[in-house]
Amino acid sequence: QVQLVESGGGLVQAGGSLRLSCAASARTRSSYAMGWFRQAPGKEREFVVCNTWRGATTNYADSVKGRFTISRDNAKSTVYLQMDSLKPEDTAVYYCAVARQYYCSSDSSAYDVWGQGTQVTVSS
Repeated sequence: QVQLVESGGGLVQAGGSLRLSCAASARTRSSYAMGWFRQAPGKEREFVVCNTWRGATTNYADSVKGRFTISRDNAKSTVYLQMDSLKPEDTAVYYCAVARQYYCSSDSSAYDVWGQGTQVTVSS
């Protein structure tokens, strides 16, 4: 069973940047789609971005399009989320997840392996 470990969260001022990492413990599911989600206090978990193994398909939520960039290092079984021009409304716990299938989905039920989450706080 693959496990995911996120890192890179923290406190940053509005307009700043952070890079999150998500390392998989095994390559068993490495060819499956992966995604990032986030959950702010009192709100439901929401989709941020997903991409397929070779990066042929990448889908971003409208709220982060043009500011966030997902990338993969398949040799290291690691996915990154570069977050630029951060806004206070980006404050949330960010989770990476592995999908049950090869294609992207914005539906959290399409993902069955989740990391523990990493806190991102953007101050105004």
